[in-house]
Amino acid sequence: MPVDRERLRRLLGGPELAGLRQRLRKRYAAADTPADGFTLGQLTAAERDALTGLLGRRRSNQRSLRLSHDKLDQALHAAGLADNLRQALECLDGPIVDTRTARERADRAWAEVFAAPTHAALAETLAERRAQGLLKRLAGRDVDTARRLIAQAEAVLARLPAPGIARARLAADALGDAHGLDAGQPVATLVRRALDGARQFERMRDLWAQYGVLVNELAKPVAVLNLQASGAGVADRLIATAREAGVPLHLSLRLLARNPPLWRPGQTLHICENPEVLAAAADALAADSAPLVCIDGQLSAAPRTLLDQLARAGCDFVYHGDFDWPGLTIANGIMTRYGARPWRYRAADYTPTDGPPLTGEPVEARWDDALAARMKAAGVAVHEESQLDRLLADLAPGATPE
Repeated sequence: MPVDRERLRRLLGGPELAGLRQRLRKRYAAADTPADGFTLGQLTAAERDALTGLLGRRRSNQRSLRLSHDKLDQALHAAGLADNLRQALECLDGPIVDTRTARERADRAWAEVFAAPTHAALAETLAERRAQGLLKRLAGRDVDTARRLIAQAEAVLARLPAPGIARARLAADALGDAHGLDAGQPVATLVRRALDGARQFERMRDLWAQYGVLVNELAKPVAVLNLQASGAGVADRLIATAREAGVPLHLSLRLLARNPPLWRPGQTLHICENPEVLAAAADALAADSAPLVCIDGQLSAAPRTLLDQLARAGCDFVYHGDFDWPGLTIANGIMTRYGARPWRYRAADYTPTDGPPLTGEPVEARWDDALAARMKAAGVAVHEESQLDRLLADLAPGATPE
């Protein structure tokens, strides 16, 4: 039967009945053939009058009506308005989408997306539900956008590790957009999840550095004293010159990544937390000081890259830091990552007299079960600068680090 659009609009159309039409449409969207009998409650006067008028019922003040799809279909057909209620609703507001079928189709499409990666790290990541939810959010829940993000992430991952390339250059080469890997960009977020799902790296720039990608490559270099390198490259020559003079040298992330030195294997390297220790060693001992590296707080990209290189060269590490809770946190990371030994950094070495109070949450020292308890009992922070005499004695020729 042809639909009588004009009469149908007068009966069921108009904004005052939009809510009614939407409720009826949902029944068809949830099931192609919904159950015949149903009740509609919370009806407005206009909605109640439209339904009772269509069914030929007496008007009432009831807020709910018991209805039948069959009877509604018959009433529309008998009035010459439409073959059935579904046809009438689609004529007024467009096609009704079967949500169950659409959901099943969408689920199949997303399953194909999650199974698409060929890069092992990304494939393993997208096997996790939380990572799947992340991809959906990054893609705005659009399957085609998700496919594009996966392809772009794989293009980046295929180029890693990189030989000291700037992040902007990597983004331009892999994505055609020099800012496509900036912090917060969808591809950068997806790559980070694939490379560091456990969030071992607090900052993305440090994760990039781990894979040879440079971000702000000249910021915060690592200070060293008397390290030994035996190559002929530009970094090796700088290190040798500084060592001969016994002067501190700043090694940038750029220099370490693009011109990695040939480190002499088997060196025992002292690591300190604060630059004042390294400066005092240069002043007091100059070229006679044992090799020393200063991380200057948290392990950022340049010191991490340096220590990774030295570890691969088979160097041995001893570490000293501040006797406070942040200092123990930093030390736990160094000890765990590099197998470092404590350098005057055990419970027996914590001998406070006076100093600032310990603040913040206590942290256990993984290398000494007694240290944290002793610090909590005393409640006093002891910083490296107050330990200079003992530390410098350990750096003097012939000394053995404790």
